[in-house]
Amino acid sequence: MAELTLTGARKSFGTINVLHGIDLAVKDGEFIVFVGPSGCGKSTLLRVIAGLENVTSGEVHIDGERVTHLPASERGLAMVFQSYALYPHMSVAKNMAFALENMGLKPAEIEARVARAAAMLRLTDYLDRKPKALSGGQRQRVAIGRAIVRDPKIFLFDEPLSNLDAELRVATRKELAALHAKLGGTMIYVTHDQVEAMTLADRIVVLNAGRIEQVGTPLELYNRPSNAFVAGFIGSPRMNFLPAVVMSDDGTLRLSVGEREVALPRAASGLVAGANVTLGIRPEHIDVAPDNGMLAATVDLVEQLGGETFIYASAPGLPQITLREDGQSQFYRGDAIAIRFAVDHLHIFDATTGAALARP
Repeated sequence: MAELTLTGARKSFGTINVLHGIDLAVKDGEFIVFVGPSGCGKSTLLRVIAGLENVTSGEVHIDGERVTHLPASERGLAMVFQSYALYPHMSVAKNMAFALENMGLKPAEIEARVARAAAMLRLTDYLDRKPKALSGGQRQRVAIGRAIVRDPKIFLFDEPLSNLDAELRVATRKELAALHAKLGGTMIYVTHDQVEAMTLADRIVVLNAGRIEQVGTPLELYNRPSNAFVAGFIGSPRMNFLPAVVMSDDGTLRLSVGEREVALPRAASGLVAGANVTLGIRPEHIDVAPDNGMLAATVDLVEQLGGETFIYASAPGLPQITLREDGQSQFYRGDAIAIRFAVDHLHIFDATTGAALARP
């Protein structure tokens, strides 16, 4: 287990700047998840930590020791890649033992480490099999086991579940969470899937265009996003964003949204009359009103999932609005509905910068 510190880490490929001064501190034993859209730099950042890429400038420290210019083999880390990268001619046991043999460990120590990792990952009955005789989920567990036996300072995972089908992703995700609880090791995990991030992470690092947008626990990012990018990326379905104008009427702050005005339940600092803002509201904080709601809308699509329902509706002058209802809905495409916002759950963002101006 180890702490990790990045200070002003920058990475460029020729004239293309990929990482723009990353500052990050990872605590001993934390499960940290890097999320962001494709091309945001999350895998490059992981490779910089691993030593597979050199920083253009900045520093990398592990347990207080500067490792910026150390090669990957001398950093004491273990990485699990998106592809399993198993040796097809070797058994599961040999795949897991190979790195230990190269390190010069004694056979008894190697056997003990492999047996311990196999038991932890439920691979004991498959140690004599070749990778071609395993399922995708079993192969990924072998790749994880190969990292465990090395007893690394930090585990690095680069989208390890992306090649698995939906059911296996969920099952393996649970196994990873249980594995972290057993080992207590420091783990850094890269994914584009915000559901994986929310369910696995102690803290999430949201990246965008090579910069950190926000770092926090899953619920901190969900409930109090620092800007519209984070608010839209964390949460599924994503937060609704509606263009609005700040209105002042007899000292009461109101938002003009589409064809209606929405009163805010509290004063919000930094808002001035006439300012263009973006109103954010999550799908679970919008209801179908029994009578007259805030907005009149028309149902475009209904997704019935059994235990919950997602309704996509259009209101004049606004982008499509997503609502989430518990249970099963009786609405259909083309139905006219009235919708109501839970005004104590409104987020307000600067229309230009996306910075949060008011949060619940």
